Amino acid sequence: MSLPEILLRLVLAFGIVVTFVALNALFLVWLERKVSAVIQNRMGPMEVGPIGLLQTMADALKLLGKEMITPTSVDRIAFLLAPIIAFLPAPLLVAAIPIAEGVGASDLNVGAIYLFAIANIAFLGILMAGWSSNNKYSLLGAMRAVAQNVSYEIPMLLAVLTVILMAGSLKLSDVVAAQSPVPFIVFQPIAFVIYLICGVAESNRTPFDLPEAESELVAGYHTEFTGMRFALFFLAEYTQVFVLSAIITLFFLGGWNGPFLPGWLWFFLKTYVMIFIVMWLRWTYPRLRSDQLMNFNWRVLLPLAILNLLISTVLYRGGL
Repeated sequence: MSLPEILLRLVLAFGIVVTFVALNALFLVWLERKVSAVIQNRMGPMEVGPIGLLQTMADALKLLGKEMITPTSVDRIAFLLAPIIAFLPAPLLVAAIPIAEGVGASDLNVGAIYLFAIANIAFLGILMAGWSSNNKYSLLGAMRAVAQNVSYEIPMLLAVLTVILMAGSLKLSDVVAAQSPVPFIVFQPIAFVIYLICGVAESNRTPFDLPEAESELVAGYHTEFTGMRFALFFLAEYTQVFVLSAIITLFFLGGWNGPFLPGWLWFFLKTYVMIFIVMWLRWTYPRLRSDQLMNFNWRVLLPLAILNLLISTVLYRGGL
């Protein structure tokens, strides 16, 4: 295969992934509005399109038409790069997630390491956004985001290690194959709960949305961003929710394993059920205080994750 053909395939694959990321984010925004409306006994979007399906498309067009303002006092280069760096990991993560046996942009031999390495790049964009904005509320929101990431990443990785220990592989398709016929959530319910909580915290979602905290920080790290720059942060957040749910599906819910239906359909059903649960949590629980957030991680989640890993090591590597 010649170099131009390789480049053309890469461009096409990247274009398909970015298109999916954008359309999926638009759908998730609509879905969250509907979920919140049901929980709060409202109707939600109803006017634009059937049952409001085109409302987020209209909102996206509005954002495209808005002026992208660059305040005079910002660190210009970092300010312009921050939304791009925050969004760029989104298509890279989606491209590395297999949705069925042999179906997906790629299935790396070290897929688990790749996912968690790439996911952390987004926080560089958040930190750059807060630092470059020359706004104390933006900086405080960015520092909170970094603190959450550093704290909750540890028990999250420890929870994943128990699954990798059982599967005996870092390749995502091997992890899914090891869950036939029983998914790992049956053997690792504690790791599942730990990963779900940490994933919600790393996605900056309620009850862990301290980096944005509208009542305290206006909008946090993206206060000074407008137009498509703001939209990139929005796309990144909802794609992170999708990736979180997809990883839970792969590591704990058996991936595409299931009877009767095609594998890719099982994958998306499980993923969107997890997305619904994440949205349900947002509209059910109040926001934690910053000290409660950190205490919960260091005093509860981390010791529990270490204990669970030790027990799993004894049971699954000790032959019991």
